[in-house]
Amino acid sequence: MIRHHPPDDLLLSMAAGTLSAGPELVVASHLETCADCRGRLHSLEIAGGVMLEALPPETLSSQALAKTLAAIDAPPLRTRAPDVVPRARPPLPPGMAWPRALEACSATPWRWLGPGMRWSRLVLPADPKAKLFLLRIGAGMSLAPHTHSDCELTQVLHGAFHDGRDLFGAGDFDAADDTVHHQPMVQDGGDCICLASVEGRMRFDGRLARTLAALIGM
Repeated sequence: MIRHHPPDDLLLSMAAGTLSAGPELVVASHLETCADCRGRLHSLEIAGGVMLEALPPETLSSQALAKTLAAIDAPPLRTRAPDVVPRARPPLPPGMAWPRALEACSATPWRWLGPGMRWSRLVLPADPKAKLFLLRIGAGMSLAPHTHSDCELTQVLHGAFHDGRDLFGAGDFDAADDTVHHQPMVQDGGDCICLASVEGRMRFDGRLARTLAALIGM
C-alpha cells in the first residue's frame, strides 16, 4: 500500500508543465504506480483548462493567420535519422521493473558509494545536467545524516527505509527540504533502490560524506 504521495504544489506544477526535468521524472515515476495521484493530477489539469477558457481573448497580429498557413505549407526540414543506441542501465533485482518514465534515460553502472551502498547517475537527453540518481543500499545500512540546501525528491522503487520520521516502502514518495534533517536506514529483507532528484546540494553532517557527495554531484 502506498502511504506517502507528492504534495499538491508538486502536482500543480506538474499539471502546469513548470517542473524541471529531474523532479518531473521522479513525480512521473510515482504516478505510474499510484492511481490516487493520477486522479488528483487529472483534476488539476481540468481546473487549469477551465481557468484558461475563462481568460479574456488576446488580439492577434494581422499577419498571424498568414504566418501560420505559411508554416503549414513549408517543406519539412531534412534531418538525419538519429542513431539508435541501446540504453545503458545497471542491473536490477529480479521482479523489479524499470519505470516507464525513465525509458529515454541512460544510466551509469552501479558505482561504489560506501560499504553496502552503490549509486548510478541517470542521464536525461532533455537536460543532461539534471541531478537524477539511483541509490541502491543494502539491508541494515544507512546514509549519513544530512539535510538539504534546496529540495530532494525520492521515489522508492524497491525495498523500504525508515528515516526517523516514518517508514517509506516501494511506491512511496518523499519530498525533503532544508527543514528536514534525517538519516535513511534500509529495513531488513533486501536492498532498497530509490530514484532521487537533487536540487541544490545534500548537506551531510560528516566531512567524509560531504566530500563523497561533492565528488558525485550530490
